[in-house]
Amino acid sequence: MESNADDADDILKLLDTTRPIKVDRPRSIGERSFNEVDHLDYVYSPGRWSGFNSPRSMSTHFESNPIVAEAWESLRRSLVYYRGEAVGTIAALDHSEEQVNYDQVFVRDFVPSGLAFLMNGEYEIVKNFLLKTLHFQSWEKTVDHFKLGEGVMPASFKVIHKPEKNIETLIADFGETAIGRVAPVDSGFWWIILLRAYTKSTGDSSLAEMPACQRGIRLILSLCLSEGFDTFPTLLCADGCSMIDRRMGVYGYPIEIQALFFMALRCALTLLKQDSEGKEFVERIVKRLHALSYHMRSYFWLDLKQLNDIYRFKTEEYSHTAVNKFNVMPDSLPDWVFDFMPCRGGYFVGNVSPAKMDFRWFCLGNCIAILSSLATPEQAAAIMDLIEARWDELVGEMPLKICYPAMEGIEWRIVTGCDPKNTRWSYHNGGSWPVLLWMLTAACIKSGRPQIARRALELAESRLGNDHWPEYYDGRQGRYVGKQARKYQTWSIAGYLVAKMMLEDPSHLGMVSLEEDKLMKPLMKRSTSWTC
Repeated sequence: MESNADDADDILKLLDTTRPIKVDRPRSIGERSFNEVDHLDYVYSPGRWSGFNSPRSMSTHFESNPIVAEAWESLRRSLVYYRGEAVGTIAALDHSEEQVNYDQVFVRDFVPSGLAFLMNGEYEIVKNFLLKTLHFQSWEKTVDHFKLGEGVMPASFKVIHKPEKNIETLIADFGETAIGRVAPVDSGFWWIILLRAYTKSTGDSSLAEMPACQRGIRLILSLCLSEGFDTFPTLLCADGCSMIDRRMGVYGYPIEIQALFFMALRCALTLLKQDSEGKEFVERIVKRLHALSYHMRSYFWLDLKQLNDIYRFKTEEYSHTAVNKFNVMPDSLPDWVFDFMPCRGGYFVGNVSPAKMDFRWFCLGNCIAILSSLATPEQAAAIMDLIEARWDELVGEMPLKICYPAMEGIEWRIVTGCDPKNTRWSYHNGGSWPVLLWMLTAACIKSGRPQIARRALELAESRLGNDHWPEYYDGRQGRYVGKQARKYQTWSIAGYLVAKMMLEDPSHLGMVSLEEDKLMKPLMKRSTSWTC
C-alpha cells in the first residue's frame, strides 16, 4: 500500500512539471523541498487571478455567435490560478453581491467547466484540477473534533492571496464551514466521473493509472462499499450532501446520490488497474452494481401502472411474498402525482425508504440515470416522454426545474424549517437551474431525442445572456431571475456551452455516457411508456 506522503509527493511533482497551456507565463517558484511545497504557499504575482491571462480558445465557428463568445469570455474570467496555472473556476463572478463562498472552486460546480475545456481541447486545466483536489483528499479532515473518512473529497477550495507577504495559500472545505456542516457525498463521485471524462477525451490513461489516482479512487469507493447495518444497496445520506445543499427533505436514499453512485461505480470499473488491490475492488463493484440496478429499477421506478399498483397496495404485509415491501401507505400518495403522471412516461422517484416514498421529480438524478444506463432503454424513453408531456411544469420558460413540485404552506415549514431561501418555486424548492441544461442535452442525445434539447437550448439562449447568466430562476414557469441568484454564475455559463457543443458534435457524448451493461439484466422488460 502506498503511503500518503508518497502519494502527495507524486501529485505535487506532477503539478510542478505541468506545462502552461499555449501561453508563456513566467514561473513564480523554483525548486523547493517537499515540506515547503506541502505547505501550499508560493510567491504571489499580481494579476494571476485574472482570467484575461488565460489560454485562448481554440478557433471555432462558435466564436461568430455573440452569446457563445460572451460565454467563453466569462468562463475564462472565472479561472483560478495557483502557482501560475489554472486549477479551476470560481462559482460566480458577481461582484455586486457579497462573495460568501461564491469565490471558491466547487468540485461539483467545476464539472461542466471541465467538460467545456475538454471539448475545446484544453486538457491541462482539467488535469490540474483533478490533481489538486486529489491532493486535498490526503489531508486530515475534522469537524468539531470528529475525524472524517480518509476518502472524503472537498466540497470546495480557495486560493488565499497575501500580497503583503508575497505568497498565496490554498484552503479546502470538507463541509466544516458549509451550511448545516454536512460533508459533500457527491464530490468524490463527480471527481471519478470527471477523471473518466478526461481519460476518454484525451485517450491518455496515464493520469488515471498513477498510483495516487488509483489510491484516490479506492479510498472514495471504500467509504461507499463498506459493510454495515444496511439492508439496501443504496447509500444512506444526510440532507444537504449534494447539489441540494440545504434542508429539503432529501435525507435517506435520494435519487441524485444513488444515480451518481451508480455512475461513479461504472466509471471506476474502467479506471481501476487489474492489480491485486484493483481486482478486489472490481469484484466488490460488480456485486454492488447488480444489486443497485435491481433495487433502483424495481423500487424507485414510477409509471402509470406502478402508480396504480401503489394506490391499491395492502399494508402491514409480512413474509417474503410481500408485494408492498417498504410498507408504503397508499394514503400518503400526494394528490398532485395523479395529475402529473401522463399516460405515456415515467421517472425515478426522489427517495424510497421504509414507509416513505418521495414522489417528487428530480432532474439531475433522472438525467444521470440515463447517462449511466441505470435507466433501461425503455425507462430512458419514458423519462423523455414525461419531459415532453409535462414541458410547462418541468421546463416552462427557462430550463430546468431542479425538482417538481414546490413545497409550500405547512409542508414547507416542517420540511425546510421555514428556510427563507427555499420558498415555493425558488432556489432548490422548484427553482429553474440553467446548469441542468447540459445533463438534459446529454440524456436527450443518448435517448435519440435531441429535438427536446434543442427546444430547451433555444429557450435558454433567448434570456441567459441578457439576464447576465443567473444562477437560477424563480416562479412556477421560471420567468423571474432568482431573488438571491448570483449573476455570471460559472456553471450556468459552462452548462450552456457544453449543451451547445454537444448538440453541434454529438461525439462529445462519449465523455459522460456509459452504454448499457448487458450482464445487468433489468428485472422488468414491460414497456415503461405505459399506454392508456
